[in-house]
Amino acid sequence: MSTTVTSKGQVTIPKAVRDFLGIGPGSRVEFRRVRDGSIVVVPLDEARPESRFARLRGQAGKGMTTDEIMALTRGDD
Repeated sequence: MSTTVTSKGQVTIPKAVRDFLGIGPGSRVEFRRVRDGSIVVVPLDEARPESRFARLRGQAGKGMTTDEIMALTRGDD
């Protein structure tokens, strides 16, 4: 796999590599030089990045009580 370095020094990590390393948007990686002179990419995050919907989970707010719902469905005033 190969990629091209942009004028800003950025590269796109190929999807197969991202999937293998378990990295995604917001993941932190480290570049390490090994004894033979090559560079390896090491993910710093232990866990996979949180889903983009995870921060919305449980944010509906306080809802109606069961008694309020039952009164509404029965047409009680």
